[in-house]
Formats: sequence, structure tokens, C-alpha cells
Amino acid sequence: MSSDAVVLTVAGPNGPRDVRLSSPSRVLWPEPGITKLDLAHYLMEVGEAFVRVNGDRPVSLQRFSGGIDGEQFFSKNPPKGAPDYVRSVPVVYPSGRTHPQLVIDEPAAAVWAVQMNTIVFHPWPSRAELSDNPDELRIDLDPQPGTDFADTVPVAIELKNLLAEAGLTAFVKTSGNRGLHVFAPIEPTREFLDVRQAVIAAARELERRMPTKVTTNWWKEERGERIFIDYNQANRDRTMAGAYSPRPLPHAPVSCPLEWSELAAADPRAFTILTVPDRLRDQGDPWAAMHEKPGSLDTLHSWWERDLESGFGELPFPPDFPKMPGEPPRVQPSRARRPE
Repeated sequence: MSSDAVVLTVAGPNGPRDVRLSSPSRVLWPEPGITKLDLAHYLMEVGEAFVRVNGDRPVSLQRFSGGIDGEQFFSKNPPKGAPDYVRSVPVVYPSGRTHPQLVIDEPAAAVWAVQMNTIVFHPWPSRAELSDNPDELRIDLDPQPGTDFADTVPVAIELKNLLAEAGLTAFVKTSGNRGLHVFAPIEPTREFLDVRQAVIAAARELERRMPTKVTTNWWKEERGERIFIDYNQANRDRTMAGAYSPRPLPHAPVSCPLEWSELAAADPRAFTILTVPDRLRDQGDPWAAMHEKPGSLDTLHSWWERDLESGFGELPFPPDFPKMPGEPPRVQPSRARRPE
């Protein structure tokens, strides 16, 4: 074993695990001086909450060859030499092919991922044993140029109220950057396309209520200074940073769950690798009871059907997806051929 390594004893549901961490003094975030060992300690401190929200799900690891400014890539299947407590499950990708995907079941697996130079964890919205059917409806509120975090707050609150009308209980977290993520637990009875359509239905209704604040336009040239509801994040194999996952930004932010009551005064820059462990110890996990009462998508799908009857159908899919039934042309409006 290299002398430039440490062995961390990580507590977990199956007893303590010894996890070897090489290059512990490597600086990952130069601005606050946070090292690889600091990141491992962070995940040990938040491990229970981290696994509760991200565990038992297919997960993609965003890995960096050096610090946050180094080369990065996504890792989905377990690399050779993974410990026996790091498992995988077969999942189906948009291409139709099936491939094994990593699953994190305990804090030691998250610390092992740090050994593999992981900084960001991207969990699926579905469980490992039923990966085709999401059990979370996830909505990404993405500030466009000319808007910022403060502009997402009233949008998120109105979205919470809208989802309540549809019978869903909403939870909110910072994205770790400028946006917000709104989640709602759902019964895992529908596949990804159905969940995407439910997200579109909610997004369109929100757009009607806040037309100067919200947009569902896929093309950037049409969004303006509004909050974009990124409905395509609900597609199969599309993920966002998990709750309590670090982000590769200079101040080492974390995608942090919040109580709705604290959202209006929240500063997303305050939730970092250095501050979130104390926050979790002092205030507890706002998402601890998220999945106690999952809801149904029936109401949102009735809105989808209503919109279909009114002439509002599918929206564009990402460019790497196969052409989908009812999808409009995937061409930027300014480049579309004009009728002669």
C-alpha cells in the first residue's frame, strides 16, 4: 500500500467498512482548500441522509481526473475491482440497450466513489429493482440569463401549490448552483414517458399562471429572461445532482434539501461541504419523510389529456433520443425553413 494513502472506517447498516483512500491531500476545490480526504469525511458525516435519498437507485458518478478544474467523465457501470458491497442493476437506456448501472446502498460505497475521484452523484428517479418506473417526479427550475436564484423562489412556491392541487406533496432543494429542484414522491406505476408527460402538464399549467416568469420553450432563443422548466430532465437516463451531492464550483456548494419555510430567505452559496454537516446535525433532514405518502399522477395526466385536446401535444426531446411519436421538428426556430 502506498504511504500516500489512508484507510477510513465508515459506519453503515452492515457494520463498519474499511475504505482505502489514495492521494488524500489532493486539493479538489482550490478556493476553500478542500481535499479528497475532506470530501470523504463530508460523505461520512452526511452518509445516512445521503443514502436515504440517493441509495437503492441506479446512479451515475461524475468523476474528475484532478480537482474541479480537471478533466471529467461520467461512470455508470462498476469499474473493475469494485468492492463487493457496491452492486449494480441492469437498466434500459433510451437506445433500447441494457447495461449494468452502479447502486449505492451504504455510506462506504459513497466514500469508495470518492476514491474513484467522484465529485457529483446523479441518481435515477427510480428504484434499483424497478428502474423503468420512477417513484419521484422531479422538476428542474433553471434560471436563464437575466434571472437568478431569487427569481426561482416564487416560481417554486407556486409550483408547490400547483402540485398540491394535483394531489402531490412537493419537496425542494437547491441545485447547488443558481436553480432549484422540486421533487414529489409518486407511486411507481408509470414509466418514464408517462412521468415526462406529467411534468410537461405541470410546467404548462405553471406557465399559464406565471407567463412573464416561466417558460417551457426548449429553444434558448425563445426563453427570454424567465425560469425554464426543463421537462427533459424527466426522461430516461436523464439525471440531476442528488440531494447532498457536492457540485464542482469554486466555493464547494452542495445540492441541499430545504424546508419550504426557509426558502424565501435562503442563500444557495451558504450550503457547502463545510457547512451542511452542521446544518444536518442541528436541523435534521427536511427530506427524511419524503416517501411516506407517495401520490398519484392521475390528475396531472388528466391535464395532459386536456391539453392534447386543445392542440398542445409533445415537446422536443433531447437530440440524442430517437424520434418520438408526435414530437415536433427538432429544428431551431430561427433556422427552420420558411414556407415559400
